[in-house]
Amino acid sequence: MAEEIKTPVSIEINGSCVRATIEPRMLLVEFIREIAGLTGTHVGCDTSYCGACTVLINGRAVRACTLLAAQADGTKLTTVEGLEQNGVLHPLQTAFARHHALQCGFCTPGFLMSAAHLLAENSDPDEKAIRKGLAGNICRCTGYINIIAAVKDASEELKRAAR
Repeated sequence: MAEEIKTPVSIEINGSCVRATIEPRMLLVEFIREIAGLTGTHVGCDTSYCGACTVLINGRAVRACTLLAAQADGTKLTTVEGLEQNGVLHPLQTAFARHHALQCGFCTPGFLMSAAHLLAENSDPDEKAIRKGLAGNICRCTGYINIIAAVKDASEELKRAAR
């Protein structure tokens, strides 16, 4: 009988170190949901097409459904749960609620994380830049208009807070 291979992984998720010994084939989204117990990151298509599993690794938006957890070893990862700080929602989260930028909510975590990456790269995006920044995310319920408005509103709020 062959010995099962295990890989030690240590990932800083939302400021806390999560360590586990895992099978090398474990996907990052499985690590986040099953090992870290953070279920805000959703599994949608398993092909990186829908963007529901988007998280930030070292500040960059990535699809957690097509990345192995072992590839994220030693990184700093932010999930949608990490947007909220000390009981205060992130401006993107409040803007999404204010603009009714979600319906069923399944795609919302991925949109929020893609938008967080966009706003970290471009603090004053126009509609074209927002559409491009969110192009890898799919919503089957909305027409995207409210999502775009929410991202623009959040960018304005973040600029005001930075002053």
